[in-house]
Amino acid sequence: MPVIFLLVSFFSSLVGSICGIGGGVIIKPVLDATGTMSVTAISFLSGCTVLSMSVISVTKAMKNSTLKINTKITTWLALGSVLGGMTGKVMFQAVKEILQNENKTGAVQSIVMIFITLGTLIYTAKKNGIKTYKFENKILCFIIGVILGIFSSFLGIGGGPINLVILIFFFSMTTKEAVINSIYIILFSQIASLAHSIFARKIPDVSILYLGLMILGGVCGGMAGSIVNKKISEEKVDKLFIGLMLVIIFINIYNTYVFMK
Repeated sequence: MPVIFLLVSFFSSLVGSICGIGGGVIIKPVLDATGTMSVTAISFLSGCTVLSMSVISVTKAMKNSTLKINTKITTWLALGSVLGGMTGKVMFQAVKEILQNENKTGAVQSIVMIFITLGTLIYTAKKNGIKTYKFENKILCFIIGVILGIFSSFLGIGGGPINLVILIFFFSMTTKEAVINSIYIILFSQIASLAHSIFARKIPDVSILYLGLMILGGVCGGMAGSIVNKKISEEKVDKLFIGLMLVIIFINIYNTYVFMK
């Protein structure tokens, strides 16, 4: 099982780095499907993995002269995601306490994921015919960041596919621009999410071995993804993204069925 966790974290971080979805959107449903840990523990491990991947990806991007992070816009989105990340954690704990059942909490996360992923898939498939905008208002950027942070933290996915849609639709970014800016936002939201867990003393009981392996997978996946991203075309990134969304939808449908049994 440790090898499975390492491989899942590596390949999820690799693909997440290439597509800008962080990797948690893959890690969370795949590990939920194994049934080896609680929903809370998997969300925490997923968040730590995504954080490690985003640190590597952002560091490499800042050294890259051809692909820059639009800090004028994305920093405000990222700051909003910090507030959203803490809010999402509070919401997750509230839902967990209301339902008093790990499986039901997991079912709620899976159902929300299905709708978000399906909407993202439809938008990506039709985006060439959809008008985009180029907002620069800082307050609007901050508000959008809060919404992104809430979804990221509540679902334990580290940002997920919704980031790309927002960056492309509201800020007219190309796919590759959206990818690295998405990871920049994810970095901030995951730092906030981890900080909240530490200060609120809500860190679940997880094995140090599994935590170390998943962080290692996140670091290696982030490094490999940064290399691949330089060589792959935007069209191929879009195709990979659409393929992933289809797989994730089916995994979450399966997870919802299992959790609701």
